[in-house]
Amino acid sequence: MSLPPIMKKLFLPLGVLLACVAVASAAAKKLPNKKGDAHALPAGAHELNIGDAAPDFALPGIDGKTHRLADYKNAKLLMIAFISNHCPDSHAAEGRIKQLLADFRGKGLALVAINPNNPDGLRLDELGYSKYNDGPDDMKKYAAEQGFNFPYLYDGETQAMAKSYGCLATPHVFLFDADRRLRYQGQFDDSRFADAATVKTTDARNAVEALLAGRPVPVETTKPHGCSTKWMEKKSTVAEADAKQAATPVDVEPIDTAGVTALRKNGTAKMRLFNVWATWCAPCVAEFPELVTTARKFGLRDFELITLSVDAPDATPKVKAFLEKKGAAPGGKLQRSIKEEGRKTNHYLYTGADVNELMKVLDPEWPGGVPHSVLVAPDGKILWRHNGPVDGDELREKILALMGPYYVP
Repeated sequence: MSLPPIMKKLFLPLGVLLACVAVASAAAKKLPNKKGDAHALPAGAHELNIGDAAPDFALPGIDGKTHRLADYKNAKLLMIAFISNHCPDSHAAEGRIKQLLADFRGKGLALVAINPNNPDGLRLDELGYSKYNDGPDDMKKYAAEQGFNFPYLYDGETQAMAKSYGCLATPHVFLFDADRRLRYQGQFDDSRFADAATVKTTDARNAVEALLAGRPVPVETTKPHGCSTKWMEKKSTVAEADAKQAATPVDVEPIDTAGVTALRKNGTAKMRLFNVWATWCAPCVAEFPELVTTARKFGLRDFELITLSVDAPDATPKVKAFLEKKGAAPGGKLQRSIKEEGRKTNHYLYTGADVNELMKVLDPEWPGGVPHSVLVAPDGKILWRHNGPVDGDELREKILALMGPYYVP
């Protein structure tokens, strides 16, 4: 599978992965798995053991039908794969899941995918690898785009099946034999990358091949890797994070053309979105929430929103108050990178007398007027420019297309 067209140094996946697999909530209880590790599952959930019967289900599918375990009774093997719209690990496995089904078409394997996530349990910065959330409407759009060749069911309303199966992450697969007894559970394979060449152990495929050939499954249990299940119990922690973000102070620093030139040159691992604006500019004020949403959505990736106010040089208090009201403080990952670069903030007030000089150093093709936005690659190349207010969805879709929906090795 080809990689996205932006350079690999845009990605530092380890920090994102660690955040993605964080425990579901402070209220979750710890249950040991077969290998002695502890995983967070909410009250009422349990992990299946090899040999356990498949828990029954009746879940709505994206096809408008209710799917039940009995609907697949004629299949020799049934794989239940918990996947999601938002998770890069899940994205990476989906192509190989489709290939598995194609390879075993007509040989007795049925596969049902279930989305276990409740959208209320997702922080905005956990959506930086997808333009979709994990709700049922977005599932339809995502599955259509990806060309899913298997049923895709929604469990996020009650998460009863995720609890019955003990879904720890997406992806997490469970393979049942003809008697619907569990014969394998864990990772689909060992790679979190989309490139099939990075796969070393194909545990789920190995289990399918063994069972269809009448052989014992070589490895019955592995640890799933990916984004933790977004339990509805996490809703309160998401709200707390939002409140903390909204209350974080914003620093505004003066900047001249030399400072803008240095920032514009970039040279970091980050993609930078520059936005020139002013508090007296109605379109600037109207678009600003979309910029904040964009900055937060890509907050766990190598991305930075840099705002350049062209308010009067003595308007720092007014600019600061506006930015704080909009919750525009940088997130933790960005705060750290700003500090490492020897800077104090990502919000600036332009002090030059001639805005034409700002245009020359930021974007020579800027026709004039604000707001004006440019997206700059780590090497300083302008990837996208827009004069006038941005459409938030179009902006985020453009950024995602450039940065890609996967982790990159």
